[in-house]
Amino acid sequence: MNYREVLCKPSISGKNLSSTSTLENEKNVNCQKQPETGAIGPFRLLSMHLDRAVSHVRSAVDQRRKLNIAICNAHTLLTAFDDAEYAHLLQSMTLLNDGIGVNIANNFLNGQSFPDNLNGTDFVPYMLKTIGVPLRIYLFGAHDAQLVGAAATIRERYPDHIIVGQRSGYFEAGEVPAICREISEAKPDLLLVAMGNPRQERFIMEHQDSLDVPVAIGVGALFDFMSGSVARAPRVLQVIGLEWLFRLTLEPRRLFRRYIIGIPRFLFAIFKLRLGRRGKAAPESL
Repeated sequence: MNYREVLCKPSISGKNLSSTSTLENEKNVNCQKQPETGAIGPFRLLSMHLDRAVSHVRSAVDQRRKLNIAICNAHTLLTAFDDAEYAHLLQSMTLLNDGIGVNIANNFLNGQSFPDNLNGTDFVPYMLKTIGVPLRIYLFGAHDAQLVGAAATIRERYPDHIIVGQRSGYFEAGEVPAICREISEAKPDLLLVAMGNPRQERFIMEHQDSLDVPVAIGVGALFDFMSGSVARAPRVLQVIGLEWLFRLTLEPRRLFRRYIIGIPRFLFAIFKLRLGRRGKAAPESL
């Protein structure tokens, strides 16, 4: 399958952030540099540390500049390899890395690791803790129980931020215009969309012109974890990249296809990408 490569290059100005602390000044300087990327097929994932990723979001909030983020794990990219429309949509978003699968792919294809694992379950809480400005947040997705639990967790742990609205991810197509109006009227700085791949990215991109919000992030199962509805893997499994195995033991029927079938397919797809590169390079070496 041929994909059109699109590299999102956010325009980041030298605007000073409101805080004058050394940490904030360092973040502002870092944001002015063009982010490095790791190319996995037609997809260019930003290669950056957690603090730099937070600064990236902070800059967009300060400037009210559109920043639509997709957090990509192996399942996300495999879905895009199988769906050209979804692939094209992802190429129009800012892509962050999630998990051991995409890190293996980056090492295999580009000879380098991503500096940090920017999975939404860790990145979003870290961002809320360190971003340095109060955010107006709208929560969209999951079931009502998980939504309420996630909102309560944010209010308790990150009291500087304000939940300006919340809505479950179960609705009819005809409700979308009203949902977009509701989100826009709340004037959020940050929209967290928890509907899974590819639905959450499709919603963000297909309705971005109707959403008055600078930063939108697809966060997958974040609300499930924040609400305590789903347990996270022990820290040691997270560190060694086996959180997926823990999740598989909890939900084997739902996740069997994603992991037992999906992981080998993803690795095979990455291997073919590597072979394709060698094939193109071979004539030049003769």
